[in-house]
Amino acid sequence: MNHLHPMRRLLPLALLLSLGSLIQAQTSVPSDLDSFVEHTRQAFEVPGIAVAVVKDGQVVMAKGYGVRKLGDSTPVDANTLFGIASNTKAFTAAALAILVDEGKLRWDDRVIDHLANFQMSDPYVTREMTVRDLLVHRSGLGLGAGDLMFWPHTDFTRGEIIHNLRYVKLATSFRSHYAYDNVLYLVAGQIIPAVTGKPWEQFIKERLLDPLGMVHSNTSVAAFRPGDDIAAPHAKVEGKLTAISYNNLDNNAPAGALNSCVNDMTKWLIVQLNHGLLRKTSTGEERLFSERQSREMWSAQTIVPIGDPPPPLAALRPNFSAYGLGWGLTDYRGKKIVSHTGGLAGLVSRVTLVPDLKLGIVVLTNAEEGGAFQAITYHILDAYLGAPATDWVQAYLDAKKLSENRAEETVSKQTAGRNKDSKPSLPLEKYAGRYHDAWLGDVTLALENGHLVLRFAHSPGLVGDLEHWQYDTFVSRWRDRSLFADAYVYFSLKPDGSVEQMKMVPVSPLTDFSYDFQDLLFIPVAQKK
Repeated sequence: MNHLHPMRRLLPLALLLSLGSLIQAQTSVPSDLDSFVEHTRQAFEVPGIAVAVVKDGQVVMAKGYGVRKLGDSTPVDANTLFGIASNTKAFTAAALAILVDEGKLRWDDRVIDHLANFQMSDPYVTREMTVRDLLVHRSGLGLGAGDLMFWPHTDFTRGEIIHNLRYVKLATSFRSHYAYDNVLYLVAGQIIPAVTGKPWEQFIKERLLDPLGMVHSNTSVAAFRPGDDIAAPHAKVEGKLTAISYNNLDNNAPAGALNSCVNDMTKWLIVQLNHGLLRKTSTGEERLFSERQSREMWSAQTIVPIGDPPPPLAALRPNFSAYGLGWGLTDYRGKKIVSHTGGLAGLVSRVTLVPDLKLGIVVLTNAEEGGAFQAITYHILDAYLGAPATDWVQAYLDAKKLSENRAEETVSKQTAGRNKDSKPSLPLEKYAGRYHDAWLGDVTLALENGHLVLRFAHSPGLVGDLEHWQYDTFVSRWRDRSLFADAYVYFSLKPDGSVEQMKMVPVSPLTDFSYDFQDLLFIPVAQKK
């Protein structure tokens, strides 16, 4: 979500007038959009993509491209459901905005005044955390901290995740740094039943999805039925694109569990661009939320540091970057951009709003290729802004290659520095046993067929075969190779030679931040006090 407002050069008046006429004339999607999306889809190896554009309160286009699942010719259409992941966060924020409008809640209410069992690791933060703080990524938690309680799928309940949050250590002081998190959106979602008596799912359906007419959308993959119009997730497995199973996010639904299609999402885009207005009636206005709350959600709450994009994307460096309430805020070519991205296993997406133009864009994909939705979004934005043509597909491919090369270099350096001749300090059976982390719970290490196998008690998908790396460090190779999250597992020993603790850290810099292995501290259960 990095964008650039380029420096403007002085131009002769006639040329300025000519450009102004050209820009003003652009009122529809680029004429080459179909071919561009197809080119993007093939360049990034995405089986299926759905795109929609709204302008001035009208749907300009909503269309599917490619197939729902590799090996199946059934096409993606405008009603094909995709998991929209973190684009769910704006719905959770809007639900809370409705309650603020109704006087049942204030943004700056303390969380503990609604959820008495809420507790962070720092008593001051527990006491001072507000509803607003839950939505704006400045709690003091580190990037993705606590995500392993729901990602990959776990058997933790929502109540257990919120309870265990008290054991997740803060990385910075309260409200001092931006660090994207997911678990606090669960807390935010649980404010809804605390205030209304209705679960998050019911409130979202009754107060958002139903009034908007988002008839295809739902709040859980548990609602899927055989034969439904659903895009299958895809991920690279040992380098080969493969259809994978949906990840169930019911235990942190407010952060990312919505499933939707571009036909439904156009209704969401239009009401957002209309600042909460559903329709005008003979007696007044029918609204989802007030214009005041729309401004609040689109106002900068947390400043997001601006880094330098990779060289191929240098033109996207913004003048400002911030996070609102469920939305990212930045600028592109002089226009304010309100947007969010979403990522699940095998599915990534982007929603983009340009309030000044009453323009909205949504791109849904069924592969883990962010460059695809970014290239399509900027191609459409450039058309409406009258910007010079840019080969965004090549730019994002180049940026991806650069990132992969850097990650490969990092891993290669780690490999080159490895002492392959070193041996573990202990016989393998001495590392085996049950270990406990304060917030994630138990894992077991078992000696099976001459090697250690790591199993997470609450995460059935996290089963790893340990390979010795060097000294008392091993690498966990997850049996589910779609995870792309292999991790170093390393041990510290006590003076008597027994294991004191076990820690983990991702192997590759490209590992998704939700695999927050580095935040875990495992203690042998026999030593746990």
